[in-house]
Amino acid sequence: MRLQEVMAITQAELFSPGPSEAGNRSLLTREVQTGFGADLMSDVLHYHVAQGLLITGLANPQIVRTAEMADVAVILLVRGKKPLPETLTVAQQVGIPIIGTRLTMFETCGRLYASGLKAAPRQDELT
Repeated sequence: MRLQEVMAITQAELFSPGPSEAGNRSLLTREVQTGFGADLMSDVLHYHVAQGLLITGLANPQIVRTAEMADVAVILLVRGKKPLPETLTVAQQVGIPIIGTRLTMFETCGRLYASGLKAAPRQDELT
């Protein structure tokens, strides 16, 4: 599923990179393979979220560091959360876009799953 589809389904806005930054058109066509929702970053590392969408209510820089370690393609903030300025800086440094929706995590995950986005598998299910 392309990022522009994710944004349409969840009524999301783009936080990072900013709308005026170069490359946004190619950014909107970025593919996400799976989705995973969590507010505990340790849970993220137990799932194969590489090239996936991380759905969370956390807006601090640690979400970006965890996403970077897990090779996440896009971070989606729920419940109307806005990323801290430091979070945006780190996201721009590592090249992970951050988008946000006013929807709850439950509704966000439900809409994306119903639209065909697959759930990220557990790391131990891959072997």
